[in-house]
Amino acid sequence: MGAEKAEKKTIIFTYGTLKRGFSNHVLLQDMIAAGDASFLGVYQTADRLPLVCGPYRVPFLLNFPCSGERVWGELYAVSARGLIRMDELEGITRAHYERLPIKVQPQAQAQAEVTMAEAYYAHRNYAEALWKRNGEKGYSCYSEKEAKGYVKRKDRPQHLTFLEQIGRFISSDQQENPSACYCNKHLPAASVPINVVNH
Repeated sequence: MGAEKAEKKTIIFTYGTLKRGFSNHVLLQDMIAAGDASFLGVYQTADRLPLVCGPYRVPFLLNFPCSGERVWGELYAVSARGLIRMDELEGITRAHYERLPIKVQPQAQAQAEVTMAEAYYAHRNYAEALWKRNGEKGYSCYSEKEAKGYVKRKDRPQHLTFLEQIGRFISSDQQENPSACYCNKHLPAASVPINVVNH
């Protein structure tokens, strides 16, 4: 019996609620305890990318290189089993987010080597509309300030899908107040159509 081949890990860049100190980090804590993830450090995107907030102050990274800022986040090595859990949280099969390559660099080194990783980007079906809805302005970090007003999934209107919530946010006219409440009673009845592919 030979030694088992080490499992290949996927390197994931987290920029929002999966980071330490935020609401969804409990998933990564559970994965770390189970041996399905390990923390690699604080990293920044090598390229400028838009980081915006959508309904309920949910963060979204947009796959529009050379727009926005270089974004700060955390890097994790994730097992295949852990990746399934993260994909489920991020709604990959429901066109909520899509997992795509990203180039990142360690925080502490100015001329650091670029590391290839993957990140959960806003799905291409609504990313451009979300960028416009945010006035084509993004953040360099999803911090407590940007997260103020964040509403956990269980506390959002349950009769609306996540994509319906995004559609209502995009069609709302409260662009001047990005921290405004986007609960059902404060959103317009009509939502913009989002071309969603059902998987």
